[in-house]
Amino acid sequence: MVDAPPPHDPYASLRIAEFRYFISNSFLITATLLIQEVILGYELYKMTHDPLTLGLVGLAEALPFIALSLFGGHLADRRDKKRLLQWSLLVIILGSVILYGVFQPNVVSQLSQTTQLSVIYGVLMLIGTAKGFYSPASSSLKPFLVPRELYANSATWSSSAWQAGAIVGPGLAGFFYSWFGFDNTLIIIIALLVVCLLLITLIDRRPVPVSAGPVQSLRESLKEGFRFVFKTPIVLYAISLDLFSVLFGGVVAILPIFAEDILRVGAEGLGFLRAAPSVGAVLTLAVMTQYPPTHNAWRNMLLAVAGFGVATVIFALSTNFYLSLFMLALTGAFDSVSVIIRQTILQIFPPDHLRGRVAAVNGIFVSSSNEIGAFESGVMARLFGTVPSVLIGGAFTIIVVSYVYLRSKNLFSVRLS
Repeated sequence: MVDAPPPHDPYASLRIAEFRYFISNSFLITATLLIQEVILGYELYKMTHDPLTLGLVGLAEALPFIALSLFGGHLADRRDKKRLLQWSLLVIILGSVILYGVFQPNVVSQLSQTTQLSVIYGVLMLIGTAKGFYSPASSSLKPFLVPRELYANSATWSSSAWQAGAIVGPGLAGFFYSWFGFDNTLIIIIALLVVCLLLITLIDRRPVPVSAGPVQSLRESLKEGFRFVFKTPIVLYAISLDLFSVLFGGVVAILPIFAEDILRVGAEGLGFLRAAPSVGAVLTLAVMTQYPPTHNAWRNMLLAVAGFGVATVIFALSTNFYLSLFMLALTGAFDSVSVIIRQTILQIFPPDHLRGRVAAVNGIFVSSSNEIGAFESGVMARLFGTVPSVLIGGAFTIIVVSYVYLRSKNLFSVRLS
């Protein structure tokens, strides 16, 4: 059993070596996959100039993730989490290798654009499949790396690592694309994913928690995860807020359109736009290591999501690059507050034997908000235009927060710290 470092230490979780390996991997895989996502999205938009092409990138990853995530959570609760992470990473590496091959000139010359796009979307589905197993295994492993009294602290640091990766990844993507070109950037991505695999090997295996109840069928096991979420209001509302705010209010997928056609700042500007939300998030997370938002948690959660919606509306109306950057930074700042609260909730409330399945349900909500949200953004931009689609999404986010506020007033008394 890991001994807890002294109380009131903002660096307490970082003093545990395996947790450092875990968040180092979280930072690196987040940055690496975002580099790949940004350069691939920009390359596809240059090829097609069709917003729907960008939306289909998110959908291709989301469909297999949603289909397999619950089964991935079932396996995470019953199998070696470290081994699941290693195999998932190997599949992601394979996907990146195939992407590199399909963009080689001798291959491109033999494929029609439709065939090339089909292969790319197929690879993204393969990566989405791997994420369906990786995400619940990673989320359910984290609580076993630190003592319970450090859950809130570890949630802050793991979110910081993720957000730092989300800054570095998009920021480097634009520059890598300009300096090294698309193909060479993919080689860098493959090398970084191998480093992620090595970091996971440094973490010891953990025993599989055993449920006190009878052995369940696969169907009953998966249903148990959903039942827990839907009968625990604070868990249900927390992940639902994330689902609807990012599903309708997120603009990340169509940022190439803003960069290319509205703000006219090119690939490097796109890198700054993609990094801006995470810059705001990391600055906010740095403050929250000292002043965690888990006191008056539910009030802070609702205010943060409402702020996200307002900043999205202002971003949609902006034609100034610097104002747009600032509004995107604010969306990241507000989102980081809700992420800390949601992660703390997901570490405190689920029992050990359900962590993988609850993480999988949360992963489905998150994937729906991010990847299907990307598809929704592409479709809405094509139907209504880029700016109106973002305005509608930001307004809908504010409406959802108002509805949840009316339904969840009893949660204002819940204390997470």
